[in-house]
Amino acid sequence: MHIPDGYLGPQTYLPAWGVMAPVWSWASARLKRTLRARHLPMTALAAAFTFVVMMFNVPLPGGTSGHAVGSVLVAVLLGPWAAVVAVSLALAVQALVFGDGGVTALAANCLTMAVLMPFSGWWTYRLLAGASAAASRRRRAAAAVGGYVGVNVAALAAAVLLGIQPLIARDAYGRPLYCPFGLSVAVPAMAAAHLLVVGFVEAAVTALALAWLTRTETALPDVRQQPSGGRPLRRLGIAVTVLALASPLGMVLAARFGGGTAWGEWSAAELSRLAGYLPAGFQRLASIWRAPLPGYGPGSAEAASSAGRAVWYAVSAVAGATLVGGTVLALRRIVTRRERRGRSA
Repeated sequence: MHIPDGYLGPQTYLPAWGVMAPVWSWASARLKRTLRARHLPMTALAAAFTFVVMMFNVPLPGGTSGHAVGSVLVAVLLGPWAAVVAVSLALAVQALVFGDGGVTALAANCLTMAVLMPFSGWWTYRLLAGASAAASRRRRAAAAVGGYVGVNVAALAAAVLLGIQPLIARDAYGRPLYCPFGLSVAVPAMAAAHLLVVGFVEAAVTALALAWLTRTETALPDVRQQPSGGRPLRRLGIAVTVLALASPLGMVLAARFGGGTAWGEWSAAELSRLAGYLPAGFQRLASIWRAPLPGYGPGSAEAASSAGRAVWYAVSAVAGATLVGGTVLALRRIVTRRERRGRSA
């Protein structure tokens, strides 16, 4: 679902930025009213969790791959507005540093994975969980269903964004300028993969992570209700560390079982082969940003051995998670200063 540069034209990605700008502003304002300095470590780890979990590629039928996102888990733990900020930050680091998702398409990717996914999943979760106990099986089942619903809503939205491109931008010969595959191709391809495989992976990740975090706990580490510390914080830290170090498994397993590039994320060579030509608009935008570590490694990583690529993948996972989490923790001084002013007023 990480739409790269070149697949969306300005008729799509500019309105996406127009939508996300007030959403980010509103989310920040909401967090300013609720976030406390003691909650930042949990928020930082939640953002890092989404970063590393998206690096685990799952092979799909047809030679493609997909991945979980984790944004519904963040919404369950910290609320949907915190998920908007945390997941958007993870997606920004992926795009800017590792070239995973486009810079022009960043707002569109945030709209699907950092807004539509956590809100739809959180609403589903709240509806099904009701007033059940935090560590109950009903709460975990509700989180699983929420994860399944959320990732499928995000996938459908991404498919629509890609699929409308042939309708709104064509060259003089009538060929699409950006994504060359219309709604009749994009929607079934994305929906099938997520309804049949990725949705269940997301459900399992959400439920298992929630069970791990709330085991022996009497309440969720919700920033609106209690301090985010103690055992849940340590458990989430352990999960992020283990996932980051084990991230090469996502690359190795996808390659071992024939999982290729995710649908709609092909390179220029792959797109040219699949479509029979390279869209002119794609050519203009595809190289608009050169990430420092494209594909989670230096430019020479592609030519390295499998072991070398795996090492770079793990290093990138640790570095990315640290950068995402560290950015959140950097807000501690600002939040602490605000709290002191509030107490002295």
